[in-house]
Amino acid sequence: MNPDLLLKNYEFELPSELIASRPVAGRHHSKLLVYNEETGEITHTEFKNLSQFLPENSQIVMNQSKVIPCRLHGNKSSGAKAEIFVLGPFGNDKYQNCLIKTGSKKRVGDQFNVSNATVEIKELKDDGTFMVEFGHDESSFETYLEKNASIPIPPYIRDGIADEKDKEDYQTVYAKDPGSVAAPTAGLHFTDEVFKGLVEKGIDKNFVTLHVGPGTFAPVKSEQITDHNMHFEKFCVDSKNLEKINSGKPVFSVGTTSLRVLESTWNGTKFDITPDKLFSTDIFLYPGKEVKSIRGMITNFHLPGSSLLMLVSAVIGREKTLELYKIAIEKKYRFYSYGDAMLILRK
Repeated sequence: MNPDLLLKNYEFELPSELIASRPVAGRHHSKLLVYNEETGEITHTEFKNLSQFLPENSQIVMNQSKVIPCRLHGNKSSGAKAEIFVLGPFGNDKYQNCLIKTGSKKRVGDQFNVSNATVEIKELKDDGTFMVEFGHDESSFETYLEKNASIPIPPYIRDGIADEKDKEDYQTVYAKDPGSVAAPTAGLHFTDEVFKGLVEKGIDKNFVTLHVGPGTFAPVKSEQITDHNMHFEKFCVDSKNLEKINSGKPVFSVGTTSLRVLESTWNGTKFDITPDKLFSTDIFLYPGKEVKSIRGMITNFHLPGSSLLMLVSAVIGREKTLELYKIAIEKKYRFYSYGDAMLILRK
């Protein structure tokens, strides 16, 4: 059996103190590990120096999806505690697809009282989610969530308990299109100072939109990773950005979500997609799946055994990825959503 296709070969030991519970003060002061695949050179620096390592007249492609507060806490009508996690589409003011966590069995007709709203289960879905009806007094459902729900930080960060600070921290500075239940975390390191450095070197910043779904948290459970069912996520690219991305300048993806869009639309010569139209992708990248659309990528350090770790391994190989992770651990890099970053420069 090919060792690259076995889940057990994507495991590594991570000291708990290296799980970042908050971002560093000043986003661009996070650490940056730079790996040059052609020379084998590894450089340790700060993210604010990103432009020094990207080639002139290249481009970065970023995911401009915006995280929506979507975690609500309350009680079942019986009094039992409950958590409602809204999955979207967020624009519908009445019916929403949700995950529901409560100690008792859930049935159609069950009612919950959450922050300034009533919730009733209308349908039990085969995928374990629920269609519910919301009753609230706000002008729109998005307004209701903004006022009452908390940011859905991952469960491995402070047990998923968010506060007001996370509303700023767990959002890229360029977030634009509401729709994600998780942040495209490689983009969290960018600031105006970083963008200024890119402009001075002639590096373009272009945007796609991929709405990150809860599947990004889903662990790979299949012993053979090719048996894993990858989650779907919706994406689109507007005409202006598509034209710029297809300029011919070398492409560096910011994060795994941007790469999912780029690799899903690359036809061998250009990024081929109808602009301004919403599509879905369940692309699963792992070693053996050749990544052809990019010259490199910026990425955070991901969970053991995760599909995100497998995606990075598709770019530079599993053994090299785990070698770099081992170095990052030795150098006390901070891991996961609020952690440090890596820049991969491919041959």
